[in-house]
Amino acid sequence: MMTKKVKSYLAGSLAICISATLWGLDGVVLTPRLYNLNITFVVFVIHAIPFLMMNVFLFREYRYLRFFTKHELLFIFLIALTGGALGTMAIVKALFLVDFNDLSVVVLLQKLQPVFAISLAALILKERLNRYFALWAGLAIVAGYFLTFGLETPDFDTGSKTALAAGYSLIAAFFFGSATVLGKGVLHNLSFSTATFYRYGFTSLIMLVIVAFTGNMTQIQQVTPDNWKIILIISFTVGSGAIFLYYYGLQKVPAMLSAIFELFFPLSAIVFDYLFNDKILSLVQWVSVAVMLIAILKLSFASPKSRRIPVNQVIPE
Repeated sequence: MMTKKVKSYLAGSLAICISATLWGLDGVVLTPRLYNLNITFVVFVIHAIPFLMMNVFLFREYRYLRFFTKHELLFIFLIALTGGALGTMAIVKALFLVDFNDLSVVVLLQKLQPVFAISLAALILKERLNRYFALWAGLAIVAGYFLTFGLETPDFDTGSKTALAAGYSLIAAFFFGSATVLGKGVLHNLSFSTATFYRYGFTSLIMLVIVAFTGNMTQIQQVTPDNWKIILIISFTVGSGAIFLYYYGLQKVPAMLSAIFELFFPLSAIVFDYLFNDKILSLVQWVSVAVMLIAILKLSFASPKSRRIPVNQVIPE
């Protein structure tokens, strides 16, 4: 008979696996279907709709506003700006660029986020890095190159947008990594529901300003019935729903186990890209995937003594 602890571990593990799989579904199947809309408008609605939904159930979170210090409010804003607005715009741009080609490549490159997070922590927090980090981070970056280009030399005159999409995916990983580092200064004081509520709220406000300033609010007239279906699916499942599932699971399992279960994200992206788009990675790309994921696991599981910087993911994309 299973003990309560075992049941809790199983429930948490399942929740993380489901949330990671939903992110893979979003990156390959859902968000690319909104390619006919403006990027800033898409990012705005996929944050604003879940935030409006959260207000129905989490309206009591507003009471914490009066207890936030200026420092905490600044950090929450910066997390929303980097991990919410800029990071999401970059990855959506990458997904739109590939025109349903190499979608799994774009999604997999996001897994380089820990490399950026640890590097930024060293730069901002003045933590010392060592050869261990340099070795595995270097391998992850080299693997990312071969994942994108294979054994071919990059040819930017062919009109292929894969290289540009890969660039945007790396920018997204940088901003998501920035949000992780910034989150170390404030989010450890907040519950997962409070953190998610304010992250979505601040991101919605930031994107509202950007959409209004760029004049893209008129995009609402271009949204087709199929677009609305995709937007609502994202809002209620792979968006806020997946994040709540993730944090539910993270409360019940150790961070190291969570890192393993999160691999359902890139692996599901490969499966969905094959099932929906008939895309298969080459042998070189498969080897690159294996090397990159092993390097990231090595960085994630490294002890504070060998890595010197304990980095925990704050809000995954």
